[in-house]
Amino acid sequence: MQKYVCTLCDWVYDPAIGDPDNGVAPGTAFDDLPDDWVCPDCGAGVDMFEPLDEE
Repeated sequence: MQKYVCTLCDWVYDPAIGDPDNGVAPGTAFDDLPDDWVCPDCGAGVDMFEPLDEE
């Protein structure tokens, strides 16, 4: 699954881990996050994330 990075603080959303502290179960794809989910580090919305290029 594709990881996404916050463009404001560089926090990485990893679907394999999810965000259990904020009610997002492991295995949740980025596109399936709730509309009101925000970055746990800086509070940015999902529109501030972009796909992470892993090389």
